Amino acid sequence: MEEIMMLRQQFGEVTTVKPHNGYYYRVKDALIIAILGNLCGLSDLKDIHQWVESPHVQDFLAQAFQIVYIPCYSWFTQLMRLIDADWLNQQFSALWQQVLPEDRSRITISLDGKTVRSTEKMEEFLLPMHIISAQIAELGITIGQLAVEGKTNEIPTVRALLKMLDVQGCLVVADALNCQTKTAQTVIRRGADYLLSVKDNQQNLKKDIEDYVQDEALRAAMDTDTTIEIRSDRKETRTAYSSMDIDWLSGKENWENITCIGAIHTSFVTKRGTSSEWHYSSST
Repeated sequence: MEEIMMLRQQFGEVTTVKPHNGYYYRVKDALIIAILGNLCGLSDLKDIHQWVESPHVQDFLAQAFQIVYIPCYSWFTQLMRLIDADWLNQQFSALWQQVLPEDRSRITISLDGKTVRSTEKMEEFLLPMHIISAQIAELGITIGQLAVEGKTNEIPTVRALLKMLDVQGCLVVADALNCQTKTAQTVIRRGADYLLSVKDNQQNLKKDIEDYVQDEALRAAMDTDTTIEIRSDRKETRTAYSSMDIDWLSGKENWENITCIGAIHTSFVTKRGTSSEWHYSSST
């Protein structure tokens, strides 16, 4: 019942891109149906509409949300198109952040960017649309998204998304593209910690970490943890290394609150032989 009340309150008044005066079919009802369908693991509107045609689901909607009239699929998609995307993003961010526990020390916020391939050839987009998402890794819940044209605009968009979200006390994880001093600063300003993948776009930082880790004597003194995953066709061994010995790190004053460097060594054993790779990181 508490969750139902939360949905009612969060999406009580829907902001639309143009007025809708429908009597039988309300935009709010379509949105509630879409959210509930998504929570049931459905992501496609057609699948959600098939789901809502079930008498059992309709009984639940009538009792819990007073949704009596279910629109046909055509009307359902038209109602969803009326919803203001920016408003919806803000409401979702506020909703999902309510489920975060008070103790956020074990909550990981993963930042990720994906290109919407269907926009690559659309004339209205000079560049393909890119979606930046912030996800609670432990729960698999997306708590915020921003759209931007082109992957090259991802870096400032990630910072804008961080400023929208309440990530205080969480660990923010980002890929090498977002291993930027200003992004690290934004994370700290939002009261969170960061774990950033380090690659060639930060050549000096990567070289310093790589030289340290590849020194066998220094690596032997690092904290380690190993996991082994065996599948039918291969064995994958991952060893994580970390060290808070960073007084020697050049340019560390540029990375706000940096306290740790790390690396992951992954080895693969298959019928074709053995291979391995290294990945480096920096964190607070």
